Amino acid sequence: MATKGGYNAGEGRPDVLRGQIEESFRRLGTETIALYYLHRVDPETPLEDSLGVLKEYSDAGRIEHVGISAVGVAEIERARDVVPIAAVQNEYSLGNRADDDLVDFCAAEGIVFVPYFPLRKVDQARLAPVAERYDANPSQIALAWLLRRSPTVVPIPGTLSTEHLHENLAALEIELSDEDYESLGR
Repeated sequence: MATKGGYNAGEGRPDVLRGQIEESFRRLGTETIALYYLHRVDPETPLEDSLGVLKEYSDAGRIEHVGISAVGVAEIERARDVVPIAAVQNEYSLGNRADDDLVDFCAAEGIVFVPYFPLRKVDQARLAPVAERYDANPSQIALAWLLRRSPTVVPIPGTLSTEHLHENLAALEIELSDEDYESLGR
């Protein structure tokens, strides 16, 4: 189970973040959380202060792994000076490749990279011919591309129904050829 806290300015303050973490335990009905993300770096609070709270919970065994979201390499490095970082969650897709270097960094460092909105800005028409070759739909091809992009990528596509969930999971079975992978990534 993964959840987040510290989205808005001021919510990275240790007292506020502690309250959000405790609320997560209460609402989720659990004493431990597998992965807790700092949702955003708070412009009003030093990153080290926010992550210090997550480290306290991690040291106490209440948070198993810590993640951060909407960050670059410099913030990850600062974060790792405070607590081990297991996952980074940023917006990334075949149509939004601004974080290519970050994906590579996470792969090299063994950090899971969790792209949110993995289907945003994806050119469905461009993917249609490739999808047809794989008896798939364009969204499945976009997810298959992400899964091949790095062994540490774990996309989180929105899923509105059981049918949609099965559709998304089918992307795991698609093995893009080198030629298709390369052409899509251009």
